[in-house]
Amino acid sequence: MGQESFRGMPINDLYSLALDEASRLGATYADYREEDITEQSLSVSDGSPELLNKSFSTGFAIRVIADGAWGFAADSIINEDSIRKTAATAVEIAKASARINKSALELAERQVVEDAYATPFKKDPFAVPLSEKIEFLSELERMMRIDSQINSTSAFMTFIRTQKFYASLDGSRISQDIYQAGCGASCGVIRSHRDRSERSFPTPNGQWITGGYEIINMFDFKNELPRIAQEAIQLLSAKECPQKELDLILGGDLVSLQIHESVGHPLELDRVFGYERNFSGVSFATTDKLGSLKYASDMLTFVADSTYPGGLATYAYDDEGVKTERNILIDKGVLVNYLSDRETAHRIGKKSTACARAEGWMNTPIVRIPNILLLPGESTLDEMISGIDDGIYVISPNSWSIDDNREGFTLGGEVGWEIKNGRLGDMVKSPRYSGNTVDFWNSCDAVGNSDSWVLWGTPNCGKGQPGQNMRTAQGCSPCRFRKVKIG
Repeated sequence: MGQESFRGMPINDLYSLALDEASRLGATYADYREEDITEQSLSVSDGSPELLNKSFSTGFAIRVIADGAWGFAADSIINEDSIRKTAATAVEIAKASARINKSALELAERQVVEDAYATPFKKDPFAVPLSEKIEFLSELERMMRIDSQINSTSAFMTFIRTQKFYASLDGSRISQDIYQAGCGASCGVIRSHRDRSERSFPTPNGQWITGGYEIINMFDFKNELPRIAQEAIQLLSAKECPQKELDLILGGDLVSLQIHESVGHPLELDRVFGYERNFSGVSFATTDKLGSLKYASDMLTFVADSTYPGGLATYAYDDEGVKTERNILIDKGVLVNYLSDRETAHRIGKKSTACARAEGWMNTPIVRIPNILLLPGESTLDEMISGIDDGIYVISPNSWSIDDNREGFTLGGEVGWEIKNGRLGDMVKSPRYSGNTVDFWNSCDAVGNSDSWVLWGTPNCGKGQPGQNMRTAQGCSPCRFRKVKIG
């Protein structure tokens, strides 16, 4: 079905007033962004509905450059008076900021466009009756109750529709109607505070896409949920994770988190330039290393691509009106580009990679992780396992920690299995591994093929001051790494 008929939000000409007023007050650049956001979240826990929430948010923002500095202001009331006041505030902030700026900011070029985009989907999630959704989630819970030892179950679904309109002083006019959907389930055995286990599917965060209610048909819940319930029971008597250097295979869901933390965030160009220093750190991948840093092994190529169908970060234009396209970040192991907005891209003489996004109308756009794709290799999981004499296979991310330079990290999974003489062995609990970003990615010697490749959605990426949450995605297959510190 899709949204072919969508042509933009029902707006009036107030955006023209916003741009004209900003220009009259001294702005040399101005853009106007209006958003209408609808979100519905449902969850069922231990047999009862736990969360039934539907929220709405509407507002606009005006962003300007005046005297070579940024100014930004937003309001939830959309009328002539609020438009004029907000434009004046944005320009006033810019002029005040200019007094302490060391140099005037400049923006990378981008095309002026008039366009509309809408997420294609098969079934409108907001048209599905609430009772049908609750029954579906309750059925997921029942599938996990395979044994009386399973005493904790939950399932959730969330749907978000964001209608946004963007207009700029130089003539761009862009409408986008983006649908995002998430769904997942988890179960556990809780005997005491210390004696407990948990398993989830597809990941602890579920799985997230751009799309509609069809997300519920993407997974084999009937077979997978009883499996994770059985694993939750087995974990209680599983071995402790060994603590030594071993070969490691990560499931695709854990590779996704590894990409997010040690490729996505380090390559945010605003972070590289120190914009995040006071909050979540900087990056070792400084611009003097562009084109020379051997970031990963030769078999690894990472691509930023928010045109890829169905990704949680799939959109046509970012919040600066830059059209998305495929950009290689790491080419056969070598760093060749960054995630950027117009300001940071200009500083390295490149065009923006369309990564400027804001959480809602009330925040200013900053550089955010898009869809990052690790291109598939040629190996099957069985082939990767058969090439290990002594190792471990870990899936389902449940913990992470990384230093403020994005180099040293420790990540963990819900469950793992020993690998002995090319075969999977005993289950292990609380598997953890750690390493250095560049050394770790260079130790990768096998990448799963396209049959095992999945674009995993991350719904809760935090960044910025004030903090903004963003939805991102990482596409990947299972990968094998040599001589990794385990435990």
